[in-house]
Formats: sequence, C-alpha cells, structure tokens
Amino acid sequence: MTPAERDRFEKCLALAARGATAGERDAARAAATRIAAGLGLTLDAAIAGLRGSRPGPDPEPPRRPPPPRRPFAWAQPKEPVKPITVEELRRQKAETEAWKKRAAASAELKRKRERAEQEAYAAEQRAAQAERDREWAAAQARRKAP
Repeated sequence: MTPAERDRFEKCLALAARGATAGERDAARAAATRIAAGLGLTLDAAIAGLRGSRPGPDPEPPRRPPPPRRPFAWAQPKEPVKPITVEELRRQKAETEAWKKRAAASAELKRKRERAEQEAYAAEQRAAQAERDREWAAAQARRKAP
C-alpha cells in the first residue's frame, strides 16, 4: 500500500468510526472496502495489515482540535482612538489654506484668460460692424448722389 493509499484508507476508517450521521459512516466504510478491494484484500485483512505496519492498537490518526474560527471584522475590538494634537490641527488648516490659495489663483488666471478672449472677440466684432457700417454709409451716399 502506497503512503497516499494508506492515508486515504486511514481517513475512510476514521470517518467510518466517527462520522456525524449513519449514512456518512456507511459511505466511509464502503469507500474503505473499495480501497481494500483495489489492493486485492478484504476490509479486515487491510485493517490487520495497517495495524501490523503501525505501532499501537489504533489505526486512526489522533484527533486534532479544529482550527480556531476567525471572528468577523465587526466582532473585532476597535483600536483606541488617538487624540489629534493642536499642532496637527494647525498643520491641516495650513495645508487647507494653501490649497485654497492655489485654487483661487488658478481660477483667477482662468478668469483673466477668458476675459481677455472675450475682449478680443468683442473688439473683432466691433471692427467688423464698423466696416459694415462704412460700407452701408458708402452705399447710401452712392444712391443719393446721382
């Protein structure tokens, strides 16, 4: 019997002995019987061979306690609150004020650019209108002149 077969066989025997339900125990016993039959042995012969290869009367591995359950995050104790110092408040306020100043300066530059663009557009429109007015005035003068 290979170590993997032996391990599987031992697990099936342990489950057959300590299964939670009768169906689980019967299924484990049937699996152990199939493993033994695959080796050309009966279940009793395989158990006897297993006991002969291991010291001690019990072929079942010792019971290990189940691993401890990890509690949910909400069940964890919270970290103690670290009080904020006056220096930290002042630093945060200074950072906020500096950010506000940078944002205001950036907005002011943007407004100046937009205003300059608007003024240039308005001057262009006034010049175009003045040209149209001169052309109209010239056309009126030509109509009255003959």
